[in-house]
Amino acid sequence: MRLRLFVLLIVASWVGAGPALAEKRVALVMGNSAYKNVARLANPANDATLVGGMFRKAGFDTVDIKLDLNGSEMRRALRDFGGKARDAGVAVVYYAGHGIELDGVNYLIPTDATLETDSDVLDETIALDRALFAVEPAKQLRLIILDACRDNPFAKTMKRTIASRAIGRGLAKVEPTSPNTMIAFAAKAGSTASDGDSKNSPFAAALVERLPTPGLDLRKAFGFVRDDVLKNTGYKQEPFVYGSLGGDDVALVPAKPVAAPGPQANPDSEIRRDYELALQLGTRDVWTAFLNRYPSGFYTDLAKAQLNRISAEDARAAAAEKARAAEEEKAKLAAERAKRAEQEKAAAAAKAAEDARIAAEKANRIEEAKAAAAEQRRKDAEAAAKALADKQAAEKALAERIASEKAAAELAAKEKAQRDAEQKVAALAPAQSAPSLSPQETAKLVQSELRRVGCLASNADGDWNANSQRSLTLFNKYAGTKFDAKFASFEALDVIKAKPGRVCPLVCNHGFKADGDTCVKITCRAGFRVNDDNQCEKVQDKKPIATREDAQKRDTERKQTEAAPAKPQSSGQMVCSSGICRPVRSGCRLESKSTTGGYSINVEVCN
Repeated sequence: MRLRLFVLLIVASWVGAGPALAEKRVALVMGNSAYKNVARLANPANDATLVGGMFRKAGFDTVDIKLDLNGSEMRRALRDFGGKARDAGVAVVYYAGHGIELDGVNYLIPTDATLETDSDVLDETIALDRALFAVEPAKQLRLIILDACRDNPFAKTMKRTIASRAIGRGLAKVEPTSPNTMIAFAAKAGSTASDGDSKNSPFAAALVERLPTPGLDLRKAFGFVRDDVLKNTGYKQEPFVYGSLGGDDVALVPAKPVAAPGPQANPDSEIRRDYELALQLGTRDVWTAFLNRYPSGFYTDLAKAQLNRISAEDARAAAAEKARAAEEEKAKLAAERAKRAEQEKAAAAAKAAEDARIAAEKANRIEEAKAAAAEQRRKDAEAAAKALADKQAAEKALAERIASEKAAAELAAKEKAQRDAEQKVAALAPAQSAPSLSPQETAKLVQSELRRVGCLASNADGDWNANSQRSLTLFNKYAGTKFDAKFASFEALDVIKAKPGRVCPLVCNHGFKADGDTCVKITCRAGFRVNDDNQCEKVQDKKPIATREDAQKRDTERKQTEAAPAKPQSSGQMVCSSGICRPVRSGCRLESKSTTGGYSINVEVCN
């Protein structure tokens, strides 16, 4: 009885909705495939033809099918359709083709659009609001169906004039403001729809299958469309419907009227009516309720056949889903195997590259070692050549110095003979006037010259003391002269002035070195000390056992030694030749040698 009551309520609602559905129904169907500036779409023209034929079979009063429209043609078609919707109860616009969403607003793209920049969208496309405006005059139902959620090639090449401007993937969500208005998308907001592998898209195929069902409420019909598309696309595409309708059922095709039973009615007429109603719904639950109500009879067998058909369809769908899952698993396993092969290939390539890098680094190190060895050989050769050149230069300088000193000695001997002759002549000749310089002034001049040639370390004060006498004696030794050191003479002054540079070598005490014309103390860094050759050497680690008194005594002796005046040593000496002086080399010393001319010279002797 529950089923009977349910059926009677459905019949009553359909009968009550009959006058409204009897009003005029109009439809505009547009399909754009032949785009001029992007690749052609395969299905929109076919989908529009299929959906337009469905509306005509459903008994629509006016069905306008427009294919491959440019911008002006789309505007004209919507304007003309708006005039037809003024006296209609149901107005439907179906569009298949490219669409685009810009800053939350949806636009339909004509075939002649270029869309080089985002601002071109406002000039070259048709806003979805224009289609809503066209169906606005309809009195009972305003329906927009958009199969335009495809992946849009215009969005990929379009230049943004404003970086923050949003260009969405698919179409944006829409909330109609007019009552009894529905907008159906082939895919939900923000996602794209598929063209499918057949002549028509999965969305269009589901529409022509579900919408023409007589008496089927649109909300339920679009629910069936959603289920069909999800199954046919492997649950990748989900249609979506926006808007709201009232509480009454609204069918695109009115239900067939059911004749009231007369007094001579066929006994099976009631069963037939229930069967027809169950056939319109076509669900497993309805057929199960029908069989429970009518367990036997002709229509019972038909109902069982329908139930078996549904079971077979469910089994087919389950098998198809299982096959699809198996294919996906197979493809997944193949992809994993390919991925593993690629990973192994990449690992082998990486190992080969690493081996090549190691080999290259090894070869580079070998070449660097060879280059370093060659550079060291070059440096050694240069050092040997420099040492040979220095030796030859030293020998040449020594020879030049010996020749110079010999010439100076000969000149001094000649001058001495000349002075002796002059003294003899002076003894016989009348006395001449001596220079008008006091002995102190003469001594100061001689001291200045001795200081200039490096034989006097003290200042020139005019006091011809023992230090000055030692300086003149030192000059006689290195210059080969024989002046009387007890007094300063003009003859000594003239000979000293004739010397162009240093004559006496600079001799420094141990622990001191020559710095120009002065001796400075040699300072070694921590852990080093001055050896016998006046060189810094590392102190050997020794751990003598000493008392504090020994350490204090040693420190006192060391301070006294460092504070003592410099004494001549065999190291830190200077050797001069031809007016050029240099320190005596490490491990060498100066020795005085007598020449054949009867005077002595300093010679550098190395062990």
